[in-house]
Amino acid sequence: MSQKNYFNCLKFSALAFFLLFFQVCFAQSGFNELGEIVEQKQKQLKQDVVLLVANKDTIIYHKDSKMFSATRGQAPIGYSSQWLTAAVVLKAVDEGKIRLDDKVTMYIPVFGSYMKSYLTIRQCLAHLSGIQAEQPKALKLFEKKKFASLEEEVGEYAKKHIQNNPGEVFRYNNMGACIAARIIEIVYKKNFDMTAQQKLFRPLGMRQTTFSTMDGSTVDPSEGARSSANDMIRFMTMLLNNGVYKGQRILSEESVKELRRINASSELIKQAPDMVKGYEYALGSWAVEENSASEASVLAAPSLGGTFPLIDFCRGYAFIYMQKELIEEERAITGLEIKGVLDGKFNSKCK
Repeated sequence: MSQKNYFNCLKFSALAFFLLFFQVCFAQSGFNELGEIVEQKQKQLKQDVVLLVANKDTIIYHKDSKMFSATRGQAPIGYSSQWLTAAVVLKAVDEGKIRLDDKVTMYIPVFGSYMKSYLTIRQCLAHLSGIQAEQPKALKLFEKKKFASLEEEVGEYAKKHIQNNPGEVFRYNNMGACIAARIIEIVYKKNFDMTAQQKLFRPLGMRQTTFSTMDGSTVDPSEGARSSANDMIRFMTMLLNNGVYKGQRILSEESVKELRRINASSELIKQAPDMVKGYEYALGSWAVEENSASEASVLAAPSLGGTFPLIDFCRGYAFIYMQKELIEEERAITGLEIKGVLDGKFNSKCK
């Protein structure tokens, strides 16, 4: 390379670095309201929080705490786990292992012994199983009964009373995700977390996300995942980009459409946490807004304890708010403040 070309390359590199630096600084400075929301919440909760916002594949805003960052801050994500579980199930659909409308008894015959032969995988993921369950509360997140395996846990669910016919009534609970995850264990012949790692987390570079437990106890696909803000934003930008992450196809377009399809309309919802009342339900997440095709244009999967991931497909952004520790539902952020700020930055009239 000639000396002239060498210096031209140096100039170009310096210019590119300057433009990138300017872009990041400009983006950060344009979201002062977000910083105020995060700081206020941190003071109120007296714990570390983090916020990450992405526009397609680009991080346009981040706010870390001193001891809890987007890259190193792994934390429990509670009921946001069900969004990840639904995505793993859809990956199995993509690979031809299962179909969403398969009967559960095709894989777990014991359900047929207890008058649940018509229950489908879709109904499990959409909280339409009709199996009697208690209403979930944030303070009960750590009181879940211990089982030796997911197989044993799901076997107990098969024995529970039928409150409604499958598909008739929506009641939010932790059973459906566990039943669907047990089917994943059966078809792949391995622990659910191992399949989630292989099929979803590793391809996305989600190195801090796992369903495995610190004490080696049974995985909990409904509320037991731990993740970081950086990992969760990778998952959400993949969905925002119609199943593709950094040029790699993770989920098919059809599976992304299934994750956006509304499976439980408002008239079916009889039992749901207060923080999501008024929303409809897709698979593993809530439809905050919908388009004219009865498809979610905004999806969110808030945990009762504080984590709040949201994707706005129409306006083209995603954000993840995380807390270091789960708390009572009454003190958890709704995420709508953050969404309100972001809607003002993007196209606010979006249908």
